Amino acid sequence: RGLPLSNASELRAYLKAKGAEISEENSEGGLHLDLAQIIEASDVCLKDDDKEVESVMNSIVSLLLILEAEKQETLIENLCEKLVKFREGERPSLRMQLLSNLFYGMDESAPVRYTVYCSLIKVAATCNAIAFIPTDLDQVRKWITDWNLNTEKKHTLLRLVYEALVDCKKSEAAAKVMVELLGSYTEDNASQARVDAHRCIVRALKDPNTFLFDHLLALKPVRFLEGELIHDLLTIFVSAKLAAYVKFYQSNKDFIDSLGLNHEQNMAKMRLLTFMGMAVEFKEISFDTMQQELQIEADEVEAFVIDAVRTKMVYCKIDQTQRKVVVSHSTHRTFGKQQWQQLYDSLSSWKGSLATVKTSLQTLSPSA
Repeated sequence: RGLPLSNASELRAYLKAKGAEISEENSEGGLHLDLAQIIEASDVCLKDDDKEVESVMNSIVSLLLILEAEKQETLIENLCEKLVKFREGERPSLRMQLLSNLFYGMDESAPVRYTVYCSLIKVAATCNAIAFIPTDLDQVRKWITDWNLNTEKKHTLLRLVYEALVDCKKSEAAAKVMVELLGSYTEDNASQARVDAHRCIVRALKDPNTFLFDHLLALKPVRFLEGELIHDLLTIFVSAKLAAYVKFYQSNKDFIDSLGLNHEQNMAKMRLLTFMGMAVEFKEISFDTMQQELQIEADEVEAFVIDAVRTKMVYCKIDQTQRKVVVSHSTHRTFGKQQWQQLYDSLSSWKGSLATVKTSLQTLSPSA
């Protein structure tokens, strides 16, 4: 029997010829019952070559899309489940293609696209192919609105995207998704977000390229952890110095180990954060001060400064003769009222300087 197959009876006959336990006779209950039985038996064709499987599946999808929306949902969920679980993850690229055909064949605002998208993410995560799935946060936000997702589904979706991005080493994108997830909790359900908040903090502390954490403190689920060790640790990374971390570690070594955090990496990050704080406060820092505050030897200062500059968090030069570091710029670890005031003062001063320049130019050239 040639492909493509255009109706339910052709699909039934094809699957039966492949060895499926299915009748060739159409169901008396109508197309949606036919499709329920066809989807149930569709495993047999997943052994064939890619083009043939895709053709059969596209025939099933074409018939699915003819159905009224309320009859589609369960059938699409069943089909997605088959494609996600197929043979312990064999042939992921084919399954992604099939799910993709289904996803883009549906009306953009169809709520059941949520199920297909979640299935796509699950399959992509098993084969490091998340780059081929749209995970841009603006797009995901639009879908959450278009599909009119309830809170639980919204959280499930964001969590899936987050986990997939983490697995594929896209830590920056993953962090944005997690902040979106935590930001979507309210006062009423923030207590349910403990696991997410905990995970978010640990991932951020662990990530070698994340140095600013104060935005996490403002999230309701993180605030809910106040008084717990994890919150104390985060607070140290937000604004405290290396000595505070060392003291915390001495009292809570087992806790740090249980989080899967590496003490030496924590020390390295806290040294940089402490240096960033010093560089905001002082434009010149002696080697002696650095050795004391950062708990390093004299011969380690130069290598430390080079590594610090490489992060682009601090810009400075080493003055070997004077045994000091001269700072040109440092990123603020926290951005609160004091930093806004400094920014306002700088802009006001800049505005004043521009006004002076304009007056001088007008004096020099009366026609200006």
